Amino acid sequence: MAEIKVQHKKRQVESFLILMILYEVGSESMQYSVLEETENGTFVASLTKDLGLMVGELTARHPRVVFNGNRQHLWLDPQTHDLLLSDSLDREELCGSTEPCVLPFQVLLENPLQFVQAGLRIRDINDHTPKFPAKEMLLKISEITTPGTIFSLKMAQDLDTGSNGLQSYTISPNPYFHVLTGKRRDGRRIPELVLDKALDREETPQLRLTLIALDSGSPPRSGATELQILVLDINDNTPEFTQELYEVQIPENNPLGSLIVKVSATDLDAGSFGEVSYTLFQEGDINQPFKINAITREIRQQRTLDFEEFQSYHLDVDATDGGGLSGKCSLDITVLDVNDNAPELTMSSLVSSIPENLPEVIVAVFSVSDADSGPNQQVVCSTEEHLPFLLRSSIDNFYTLVTDRPLDRESKAEYNVTITVTDLGSPRLKTEHTIRVLVSDVNDNAPTFTQTSYTLFIRENNSPGLHMGTVSATDKDAGTNAQVTYYLLPPRDPHLALASLVSIHAERGHLFALRALDFEALLAFEFRVGAADAGSLALSSEALVRVVVVDDNDHAPLVLYPPVPNGSAPCPELVPRAAEQGYLVSKVVAVDGDAGQNARLSYQLLKATEPGLFRVWAHNGEVRTARPLGERDAAQHRLVVLVQDHGEPALSASVTLHVLLVDGFSQPYLPRPEGARDEAQADWLTVYLVIALASVSSLFLCSVLLFVGLRVCRRRRAAWEGRCSVPEGHFPGHLVDVSGTGTLSQSYQYDLYLTGGPRATDAKFLKPVFPNSPPHGSGRELEETPAFRNSFQFS
Repeated sequence: MAEIKVQHKKRQVESFLILMILYEVGSESMQYSVLEETENGTFVASLTKDLGLMVGELTARHPRVVFNGNRQHLWLDPQTHDLLLSDSLDREELCGSTEPCVLPFQVLLENPLQFVQAGLRIRDINDHTPKFPAKEMLLKISEITTPGTIFSLKMAQDLDTGSNGLQSYTISPNPYFHVLTGKRRDGRRIPELVLDKALDREETPQLRLTLIALDSGSPPRSGATELQILVLDINDNTPEFTQELYEVQIPENNPLGSLIVKVSATDLDAGSFGEVSYTLFQEGDINQPFKINAITREIRQQRTLDFEEFQSYHLDVDATDGGGLSGKCSLDITVLDVNDNAPELTMSSLVSSIPENLPEVIVAVFSVSDADSGPNQQVVCSTEEHLPFLLRSSIDNFYTLVTDRPLDRESKAEYNVTITVTDLGSPRLKTEHTIRVLVSDVNDNAPTFTQTSYTLFIRENNSPGLHMGTVSATDKDAGTNAQVTYYLLPPRDPHLALASLVSIHAERGHLFALRALDFEALLAFEFRVGAADAGSLALSSEALVRVVVVDDNDHAPLVLYPPVPNGSAPCPELVPRAAEQGYLVSKVVAVDGDAGQNARLSYQLLKATEPGLFRVWAHNGEVRTARPLGERDAAQHRLVVLVQDHGEPALSASVTLHVLLVDGFSQPYLPRPEGARDEAQADWLTVYLVIALASVSSLFLCSVLLFVGLRVCRRRRAAWEGRCSVPEGHFPGHLVDVSGTGTLSQSYQYDLYLTGGPRATDAKFLKPVFPNSPPHGSGRELEETPAFRNSFQFS
């Protein structure tokens, strides 16, 4: 059977997953035992019975079994909660010569958290045979050796312990020797050969005996070696060492080939009987770390030492002279620990994602260990100071990593936490372990609009379903907590039918006009838009949206004066022939239902009977004379005035003015038939004197009568007959100026002439009263139809 190298390694602990807050940490103790090399799956114990819990209670507490180290020697049946062996155990591999062999482990219970300390004792079975270090041993004994002399022999090694370990030695039957089983200081059993009968070299020069080592196992095992005894001639003195025990301490990193110790033995004999040679006997491993020079007595290191493997060595040094006599001394070598093992960190549980806003969350549970000893084994754990995490020490080198304050995912969503484990040796060694911690989102941020208020412009007469604009809100949260839904809030104005005006896309925030808007009916309106996230406790915010309706040029100019029921003015404008350049003939007054540039009006003379005689002011619609009037100018003129706004495209309206040039407002200026005019020209010399005399005498009388009649008419508001009536009196100068874009910025006086019709208030036309006009009263009416005249002022 191959030689087994005994190693005793310290293990680390695998623990459990702690998700929330540590409630209870307790400690109890349970002990179980099992024979080594028992088949895996063998029943060991029942946790429900040992812990005094029902199956359901134990299931709810999520029990786990954690061993020191990376191997789990027991596993827990999830149905019955029985402890079963997970593999076949070798006591010698796990514990070496240590007895008892106990593997500590913990039973971890959650909700509340409880540590139950336990141990699994591995009972030894007799599975190893005692072995001698060599198949043959040579012993030289002088023939003069007296009976009863004891000779120490090299002992055998048995990896088992207790009764299964080496118990006794026997030797094959012979008349000269028997074997005693002695004990060393460390409890090991050594064979001692006792001489029973004096040897006679001439009779028996040598003996070959079998030395047997026995254990007490069931069944017992044995090992044997050949013992060759050479009978030597007389040698009176045995070699003697200067010290019976050599004690040496060396560090485990001692260099190869270095001198450990130099032993010394003396023999008083002379010649070959006084020549001493040295041999080294080492227990245990065949590949011995030390060797001795048989001549120089120097013991040197030939193999690397490891304190974690062996802490000490017990050696025997034999000094044999040429006559076969030998002496013995002991060498105890203590290996000193050197800090050559960095600390180890074993992660038992790790929560990769923790929720934000919780005051304290357990992130990880881990254990630390160091294979060295003494101060080299003591460790200190630390993390970066600037991170919001703390390390808390628990039992048996367990640590928990917890948050020291609520985390904010929006500030930082991921942390890389480096745990540094440093031992206290010299030089200090350290191990770093980095944990990646993700902060999971909690719905703690309401959606935020990119603007507190939005102003949208939409042109009137839009098509239904037109996209007016978009509102946008962002949420600092993540996942469903950041999914924003948009909706319309009830308007504050109860008269605003918002549901028929606007709709919103719930996911994108697009605003749509549901119907065509009319600038003249609705200039602007306001409403509020809400944004809510999809969190379990939804958060929301709102923004104000103002919709401004932009005017479209959909109204043509409307001419207020002169009224144009049939496209032309109902009566002519009277202009004295003595009018100078710039004389105000009339004023075209127009308005536009639109606004802005669409309502900005301009006037122009589109057509005239005599071009160049009249002009129209483009901004206020005043019709004035372009030059002084003359006798040769025609008496009747027809002017077409175009009123146009500045929209795109421009809309316009036109009105036709009739202008009558008269010599004076004291004579009737009605057109006469051409025949009558020719006859009057032919006889004018005949009647001139009569008319001249009559006019002089009647001028004063007519003026008085006309003045009195007009005053009476004003008081009685008598109706005039005829198609046109001539205004009278002077118009106040301060009410003449009218300017702007079709609206009257100053007062302007008009006479309103009403005719008898279905209603007394039916208006026929408006006639302005112009300044500098001759007094009215000398003309007769064109048509004798009763009319009612009122004066108005437009401002």
